[in-house]
Amino acid sequence: MAGVTPRILRPEHPAPRPLASLVDEFELDVDADLDGVEVTGITNDSSDVQPGDLFAALPGARRHGAEFAAGALERGAVAVVTDAAGAALLQTEAPVIVIEEPRAALGEIAAWVYRTGEQPPKLFGITGTNGKTSTSFMLEGLLADLGFVTGLSTTAERHVAETVVTSKLTTPEASELHALLARMKEVGVRAAVLEVSAQAIERHRVDGVLFDVVAFTNLSHDHLDDYGSMEAYFDVKLELFTPDRAMRGVVCVDTDWGARVAERSRIPVTTVSSDPERPADWRVDIWEETPVSTSFTLTGIDGGAIEVQVPFIGRHMAVDAAIAILMLVEDGFEIEGVAEAIDRGMRPTLPGRIERVSGEEGPAVFVDYGHSPDAFEQTLIALRRVTEGRLIMVFGADGDRDATKRADMGRIAAELADAVVVTDFNPRTEDAASIRAQVLEGARAVSGDTRIIESSPEEAAIREALALAGPGDTVLWAGPGDADYRDVAGVREPFVARDEAKLALHEAGWPVDLDKRRDGDKRRDER
Repeated sequence: MAGVTPRILRPEHPAPRPLASLVDEFELDVDADLDGVEVTGITNDSSDVQPGDLFAALPGARRHGAEFAAGALERGAVAVVTDAAGAALLQTEAPVIVIEEPRAALGEIAAWVYRTGEQPPKLFGITGTNGKTSTSFMLEGLLADLGFVTGLSTTAERHVAETVVTSKLTTPEASELHALLARMKEVGVRAAVLEVSAQAIERHRVDGVLFDVVAFTNLSHDHLDDYGSMEAYFDVKLELFTPDRAMRGVVCVDTDWGARVAERSRIPVTTVSSDPERPADWRVDIWEETPVSTSFTLTGIDGGAIEVQVPFIGRHMAVDAAIAILMLVEDGFEIEGVAEAIDRGMRPTLPGRIERVSGEEGPAVFVDYGHSPDAFEQTLIALRRVTEGRLIMVFGADGDRDATKRADMGRIAAELADAVVVTDFNPRTEDAASIRAQVLEGARAVSGDTRIIESSPEEAAIREALALAGPGDTVLWAGPGDADYRDVAGVREPFVARDEAKLALHEAGWPVDLDKRRDGDKRRDER
């Protein structure tokens, strides 16, 4: 049902709540007559306002949300919640609730408005630099196989039972998240899986949510433009493992960061590792890797074990699957029942995560969402193990994001691939050529005979890569994953990497199913 639903999912039949009750319960200060004023929703997006909403006018990096309050009130908002600076910008007879830090209060207020704390579904939260989306999709798939009506919120998609919409943030703003949870409850969702980014924790997007089980996948170089250091980045992630946010946890201790999460967690956690040198409650032992699957044994300290085959490539995908399984075990599921669900067959695809877009003949071509040094390393190592010929990589570094990782991305690509094509990837407001130069500097610093090519735009880059590739070779296009746009000079334009790759394969003479592209991108045939 994608494409026909609103951008922000809300309950279709919200129950009105008296604004006066909100003011009393939260001990808020408002100088207005609240008699008869009822609230049915809350949003900080003026374009999303519906009649009966409370409009949250939050301070922003460039403009204050209060500047958009007049439009929100015209659309039917019944009151505004803001800070003192925002209140000074308002000229309205509508009730104005002034809070010192409205963003920090937004989650709890949204939870009250939508009653999301009352008989919520099972809630699972997953954090980490890489692997959040993969683990989330696998966990949702297992829950569905176990008979649950499910919900999902990830970087890629939002699911409410059978309804699917494309995501715009890894974790939605608090008002949107609680609206989403209320919609899930309304349609009978019994278990929901949420990706939880560091920004979501720091910026209060998951406030008012108590998870049944949370998980930590890993921590690696990313987002240092936001946090300045790995220690600061780690401290934010660690906040998810507190009694106010979750009841139990699963932690991968393959890295020192994971071991530190397990040690400092304030909630009970179980640990898992694929490294035999690291102590853990559960062990992942991989015994087969093929071009279409990875098989492993998951063994507990009590000796109990299950064998698992997942239809995904790479040791890191096996670890993500193990985390998903153990989150269910921590929530009280019998591991034997989970194993039976796996034996019946796991979800065969993860959107944009080592997703094969090529046919049976010619080079194997994959698109992937990874856009950090560690993600590159894990994916290239996984593909090298199942590639007979050459490994060719196409990628770029995104603009207006952590620039300190760009040289490392180039270095790792040059160390692990046989040929590297450096191109563009969402330059946003930065100069694309300058970004490419930073990546190329890291790649060219590697000694060896890796072929390094600069090619722009992306359409030309994938064709450069395919010109080098033949049967038995693998081409990895990393970064865009399943995104349906690219951001150039601050303007989003339609672009789907996997569809462009299919078209390039077709032009190169390799059989590929062009009908399985997104409808909006079949227009590229007209070029």
